[in-house]
Amino acid sequence: MAAPLKDASKLDIWMSTIPAPPTFSDPLEHRAFLKFRLAQAYRIFGKYRFDEGVAGHITVRDPIRPDCYWVNPWGIHFKLLQPEDLLLVDHRGKIQENESGSSRWLNQAAYMIHSAVHEARPDAICAAHSHTTYAKAFSALGVPLDPLTQDSCAFYEDHSLYGEFRGIVDDREEGLAIANALGSNKAVILKNHGILVATKSIESTVFYFISLEKCCKVQTVVDQAAAARGLKPCLIDPVEAANTWERVGSEAAGWFNGFVEFQLLEHEEGKRFEYVPAP
Repeated sequence: MAAPLKDASKLDIWMSTIPAPPTFSDPLEHRAFLKFRLAQAYRIFGKYRFDEGVAGHITVRDPIRPDCYWVNPWGIHFKLLQPEDLLLVDHRGKIQENESGSSRWLNQAAYMIHSAVHEARPDAICAAHSHTTYAKAFSALGVPLDPLTQDSCAFYEDHSLYGEFRGIVDDREEGLAIANALGSNKAVILKNHGILVATKSIESTVFYFISLEKCCKVQTVVDQAAAARGLKPCLIDPVEAANTWERVGSEAAGWFNGFVEFQLLEHEEGKRFEYVPAP
C-alpha cells in the first residue's frame, strides 16, 4: 500500500489479540482440514444465495500436491457439498482418479479460470468466483470500486478491473487474461460477469468475497442516491483509505473475519472437523 499506518503500534497490538490460523505437522491432516473447510465454504456461499444454477466455484491449493487444487464437481448444489465430493484437479485440467469424489463432471470454466490464477499466484491458497447479484450489476458499469466506506477500504488499491467480456470462459487465453488482470491484488471485478477473490486462506477468501459483494451493493445504492440529489459521493481521503486498508484489508483481518462465518456454520450444523487417520 502507498502509505504506512499512522501509528503502527496500534496495528501490532490489534494483531496480537486475534487468534492465529491452525497449523498442521501431518500433511494428510492438513489436506483433510482444507477439504472440510472448502466444503463448508461452498455451503456458506449457498446460505448467502451466491449460487447461480451450476455456475460458480471455489478452489483451494492442495498442501501435498501444490500443482493441484480441490474444486466442486459440476452439478451438485453448493448447500449439499461435502468433503468426499470434491475433485482434485491439476493445472492441465486432469482429474486425479485416486483422490477425487465419485462425480467426475468438471466445470470447464472453473478449470480455465482457477488453473490460471493458481499458476500465476503461488501465494494464493484459495480463489472464489461466482455470479452474485450486486457484483454482476456493478460490474456492468465497467469501473473499479470507490473508497466510500470503511469496509470498501479493504479493497483500496487492492482490486482491479477486467474490462473485457468474451462470453463463457472456455479457453485458456481468457483464463490467463483474468489472472493477469487480477495481478497481485486480492480481488478483480469482471465486467458484465461478477467478481473473483484470491487470498492466502479459505477463510479470508470467503470473507472478502462476501464483503466485496456488499460493497458493490453499497456503491450502487450510493450512486443512485447521489444522482437523485444532484450530488457527488464523498470519497475517503487516499491517505486515510490506505491507513484503513492496513487494519481491514490484510490477510490476518480477512482470516479473522471469515473465521466467524465458519464458527456460525458449525453451530448451525453441529458438525466440526475431526481427523481420523486412514488405517
